Amino acid sequence: MHRVNDATAELRNKVFEYANQRMNYSPPPLDNTETPENLLQAAGQTITDDGLGSKALDLFANVLAPATISTDHPGYLSFIPCAPTEASKLFDLVVSASGIYGGSWMEGAGAVFAENQVLSWLAKEAGLPETAGGIFVQGGTLGNLSALVAARDHARRSGKTASRWKVACSAEAHSSIKTAAAVMDIDLIKVPADESGKLSGQALREALSNNTDGLFAIVATGGTTNFGIVDKLEEVAEVAKELGVWFHVDGAYGLAGMLSHHTRPLFKGLEHADSFIVDPHKWLFAPFDACALVYRDPEIGRLAHTQHGEYLDTLTSSGDYNPSDYAINLTRRPRGLPLWFSLATHGIQAYRDAVTKNIEIAHFARNQVKLRDYLELVREPELSVVVFERVGWTLEQYEAWSKHLLAQNIAFVVPSSHQGRPNARFAIVNPLTSEELINEILDSME
Repeated sequence: MHRVNDATAELRNKVFEYANQRMNYSPPPLDNTETPENLLQAAGQTITDDGLGSKALDLFANVLAPATISTDHPGYLSFIPCAPTEASKLFDLVVSASGIYGGSWMEGAGAVFAENQVLSWLAKEAGLPETAGGIFVQGGTLGNLSALVAARDHARRSGKTASRWKVACSAEAHSSIKTAAAVMDIDLIKVPADESGKLSGQALREALSNNTDGLFAIVATGGTTNFGIVDKLEEVAEVAKELGVWFHVDGAYGLAGMLSHHTRPLFKGLEHADSFIVDPHKWLFAPFDACALVYRDPEIGRLAHTQHGEYLDTLTSSGDYNPSDYAINLTRRPRGLPLWFSLATHGIQAYRDAVTKNIEIAHFARNQVKLRDYLELVREPELSVVVFERVGWTLEQYEAWSKHLLAQNIAFVVPSSHQGRPNARFAIVNPLTSEELINEILDSME
């Protein structure tokens, strides 16, 4: 047993040393991807009868990590990156090291208390009442699904019936809304966006004029993934109120934009939402994986999602605020704690400043695109996504350029597309993404 303890202490020290080394990189290595065949050749069989001991960490550090692109690199501009603060990453270590359970108040009161303070802050920023609340779930897909399940359950409890339940959303809505509809076996009414890419009240009224039977919710987007477009939330809220249906806002990426004075006016109408989501691992500088799901009336979420079982009776009958009761989950880690620690450490103003800086860098990128005659802006940016074309390039040329940037450890910018035309796209959520880097990337396309 003594030898086991010594080995465990050695491993712990090595892990701490590696974590410290990793976090001291400025910036972290961008690294690259790799084929399964090459990884198998380099790593071999890692799961063995006797185990690898501390060599497992060496294998990860020297073989597996370099084959994993760092999403917190300031040049990671594809998809929606992740740029956690050092405080949030450090506290993620603490959460894992502490073995905290975040499903019930009885077992995790301190953790749940801290998470709930963050949820209350988000609700306040959105303009919801003090009684609003919710839960941190794995990601936006689960958050949207849980919100819509609660919305349908509320419709049923209110006496509504339908041969087929329906949800309306923009044709530009995130794929997770389609997934939620498929899982729930409901119909999805996709409403065309206007010329600016936004869902409007007029388009909703036209699409729903003879199609409200079974409609229980309307979903607006607070920042589309592809362009960062915010739907006309106030108009959508008005239609939802007229029809007496649930108003949900999918703000997985973009809702953090409500923190900046530059973009806060875009979110007028959010205060009328019955629920919304925002992913802290996207633009609130927290590590994977965390989605904040907030209900105007958390009791509606609790009624929809509480699981019942003999072994759960002591929890469900306690009257405590048990996070597992507010979404499609039971066992859960308190994934909101890294965000809580970072907010508690740095303060809200630091978050406002960081979001604002991202928006300003995006508009700098927009201006630099406009200055170059070999580039064309696809659409004016609203938040921190900038989409542009290299005049005359084919998809193959975009792909070759993208691979070169990654191989040179400069940036990770994969090609995107719009209306069948290939383009390039910056998603800027890292405060360390600089004007110099933006210019270096754009110059490389000449």
